[in-house]
Amino acid sequence: MSAPAQLDTAELARQVKALYRQVAQQPNAAFHFPLGRPLAERLGYPTELLDAVPAEVLASFAGVGYALDLADLSPGSRVLDLGSGSGTDSFAAAYLVGVTGQVTGVDMTDAQRAKADRLRAGAVHIRFVDGRLEDLPFDDASFDVVISNGVVNLCPDKARAFAETARVLAPGGRLAVADIVSTRPLPETVTCNADLWSACIGGAAPETDYRAAMTNTGLRIDTVREVPEYQFLTTQAQNASRTYGVRAITLSATKI
Repeated sequence: MSAPAQLDTAELARQVKALYRQVAQQPNAAFHFPLGRPLAERLGYPTELLDAVPAEVLASFAGVGYALDLADLSPGSRVLDLGSGSGTDSFAAAYLVGVTGQVTGVDMTDAQRAKADRLRAGAVHIRFVDGRLEDLPFDDASFDVVISNGVVNLCPDKARAFAETARVLAPGGRLAVADIVSTRPLPETVTCNADLWSACIGGAAPETDYRAAMTNTGLRIDTVREVPEYQFLTTQAQNASRTYGVRAITLSATKI
């Protein structure tokens, strides 16, 4: 499941980095999507978890669902956060796995990583590294759990991203994601538009294709949930949601 040949993937990467640099540095700006603690609360994040996340990190939260309950994190777990952004889910996961665990956030946007790393304040059981989901800089079977929130839809090659996820998961490891999918295939006017990709719309794959890209790597899907609490903000995004069923889901899977 790759991006259309007509999509300029280099331009897409540039626009994604620019957009999420702004999310990190100017969270009060206007975006296609909501941000911050009010969003996290609406999606179902427990207050206890949100209180464990630095407020400045939480201000840049741009997730699309709450999937950490599906991750079933426990003390001592090794966790990878794909597209960790400013770090809300990474910090929440670090709280759940404790100092005996290890959380690694990977993201390609320098400003997001820099913000998360600064607010880590020297904590040794959480780290943030540069990388792309389609080419993860980690050894095979390095993690017990992989989490991700609103990011795989931004990948031009989702099949490759899920193959890399399966590679770095230990046997029996879990994947818990929140993401944007569609009911119907999007037209080329949308899928070839890098601006709409960076806004979490153009890269929304049909849910059947999204699931197939995951199961083809040896991941068994366990749970899929709709997230009606997540709503786009702009007319353009809302129209795509209505016309093509672009929406948020949470999903869990096990490496078999």
